[in-house]
Amino acid sequence: MAEQTALAEVRDKPDRAVVRDALGVGVAVGLSGFAFGVTSAGSGLTVAQTCALSLLVFTGASQFALVGALAAGGGPFTAAAGAFFLGVRNAFYGLRLSQVLALPRAVRPFAAQWVIDETAAVTLAQPTRRSARIGFLVTGLSLYLLWNLTTLLGALGAEALGDTDAWGLDAAGPAVFLALLAPMLRTGRARAVAGLAVLLGLGLLPVLPAGVPVLVAALAAPTVLWAEGRRRGERDEAAGGKR
Repeated sequence: MAEQTALAEVRDKPDRAVVRDALGVGVAVGLSGFAFGVTSAGSGLTVAQTCALSLLVFTGASQFALVGALAAGGGPFTAAAGAFFLGVRNAFYGLRLSQVLALPRAVRPFAAQWVIDETAAVTLAQPTRRSARIGFLVTGLSLYLLWNLTTLLGALGAEALGDTDAWGLDAAGPAVFLALLAPMLRTGRARAVAGLAVLLGLGLLPVLPAGVPVLVAALAAPTVLWAEGRRRGERDEAAGGKR
């Protein structure tokens, strides 16, 4: 009886509770746009270029990767490639969210701009389509507005802060990304992919040009899948031999 009551409460999650949770994520992450604005301006981009990245790209990890690679002396194509591969994950989010939200075709191109880690996390945590749509809308809207506002403020205030590297603000974006990623590493396969990606990225950082280690780290997933397939094949062969 207690389990049935708890399940009914989950299914009947009030709209205000969804809005509260979505706003909590939108505001908390949106404030880190200030760190991006400061980091981008400190990397040599103009205020207009910095704001354009937040308005048009709007995926924090990719934005930090881009300006970080440029600041480290990487070429624009290498930096853009690294940012692009980080942003590819949003396409996979979109495949899942399209099923959950079932938005009208006319709305989908506009909603695609808000398909990022935070909106995916909030949306997929909801028990019903209605609450999923509310969560997606509130998270996307609050985060988009606040991220762009704080990006502008950060870019304008970068000069007043002086040496931006001394503040360590460039670590804010990756820290947020890791905080969102950590709860998703529930299986051994996911943890293996994440661990191998970290080893590749950090291990190759001193020897490869800026931005390239991120590209190489993308090989972690197919490598783990290949290793699992090979082990499974060996087990099947061993089992067949025993027969």
